[in-house]
Order: sequence, then structure tokens, then C-alpha cells
Amino acid sequence: MADKLFKLEIIAPEKIFYSGDVEMVEYNTTEGEVGVYANHIPMTQIIAPGELIITEPEGVKKDAALHSGFVEVLGDKVTILTEAVEWPEDIDEKRAEEARIRAERRIATESGEADILRAEMALKRALLRLNMAKKK
Repeated sequence: MADKLFKLEIIAPEKIFYSGDVEMVEYNTTEGEVGVYANHIPMTQIIAPGELIITEPEGVKKDAALHSGFVEVLGDKVTILTEAVEWPEDIDEKRAEEARIRAERRIATESGEADILRAEMALKRALLRLNMAKKK
């Protein structure tokens, strides 16, 4: 299976983050971790914050922090529409640490269910950024 390629496009609001032929793409969804090869069954999914792993021809892997959005999988193409995605070298580690601290403080104050849910998502994004920043 890995010898077959498919088109991967990752589109963020400000730019096309990635476009190319790949062997595999791995990401997190609200239902769990997913790995897609060429000729995968068609599906759509909701992205959960997590590591995005792109396997290019010859096994070259690229990692990125993928925060939220949607995925459309077709047999020969995968399209990821995301609100935010970052290469490890583009992550500001100091800013991510500050975001982690703010989110933990908001969770500790328990100011309402909606605020707690937003704070938990902010914490997940901050922790993902910090983890990915270590891969620079």
C-alpha cells in the first residue's frame, strides 16, 4: 500500500499550508487517531488537537501541530481544512507556555461550564505546541 501516493492538501485561513503527493497522513480526530493511505474509503472527520504526521515518498516524515478543523478523505485525495496548523520551528515556545499557564488558571477558577470547556481546549493546544516545539 505504501508505494501508492495520494494528494494531500492542508488549507489554513491565511494560506495553503501543505500541498503534495504523500504515502500516508496521520492525525487525531474526535473519535481517535487515524492513519490514511491511498485508496482509503471516503469519509469526513472532525479534527482534535494533535500531532500531524505526513509521510512523503521515500519515507521522509514531516510533523506539525494540527489544532482543529475538518478532514475529507477521498480515494486519491485528502483535504484538511484547519483553523490552525504549525510546523515545530514556527512555534513560539514562550507564548505557548504563557497560554498553558493562563488555561490552567482558568480551569482552577471554575467560572462556568462553557469557560471550563474553552480553557480545556486552550490547554490542549498549548500542551501540543510545547510538545511540538521540542521537536525543532
